[in-house]
Amino acid sequence: MRHCSVQVRGLLTRDELDRYNALMEVGSYLESQSRYDLAATVQAEVDLLIQPGIERLKEKGRARDRMTQEYLEEKRRAEWAAQISALEDEED
Repeated sequence: MRHCSVQVRGLLTRDELDRYNALMEVGSYLESQSRYDLAATVQAEVDLLIQPGIERLKEKGRARDRMTQEYLEEKRRAEWAAQISALEDEED
């Protein structure tokens, strides 16, 4: 059974995480019994279950990218304002 990342697991709701853990336990048992055909079905369910967590992680990344972009734009504006102020001081 393939586990999802710790970041994704951290973004699952309590119900999703409980179901994830139960499915992983069932899948591990099936693998120990060499029932890989059934374990594959359980893995497919796990893959569907973690999709909302993956989307939450992507949105978190997009939000971080937006914040970084806003910070860089504000920094650039501050640099421009400082340059304009320095030019105005030179003219006086």
